[in-house]
Amino acid sequence: MRIGELAKRSGVSVRSLRYYEEQRLLHPTRMPSGYRVYEDTDVVHVQRIQALLTAGLSTRKLERILPCMRQHDAGLALSCGDLYDELITERAELLARIDALRASVTALDAVIEASPRPVSV
Repeated sequence: MRIGELAKRSGVSVRSLRYYEEQRLLHPTRMPSGYRVYEDTDVVHVQRIQALLTAGLSTRKLERILPCMRQHDAGLALSCGDLYDELITERAELLARIDALRASVTALDAVIEASPRPVSV
């Protein structure tokens, strides 16, 4: 399939797909005309990229992680044990950021509660 069809089927823009290729996350074959050709399996691959980016992983980390991800009955798993500790560390960093954001929300709530509501004219 061509890039436009992959974009449509995966729900990702053509621009994003080109970026993923530039970041070495996608590896389409090229026709003599230069057109990219993708496989049906690339739809799931792109959706996996999107999910991991949404989870906060960088494209640099994805370049290492994606080749090690395998589908099994219970979902996705790593087949490269050396990345396990990295993902644990990444998760801890994400949780720390979530805690910091919650603290910020709590501080804002306190300011809002202590502030008089403006009178609308």
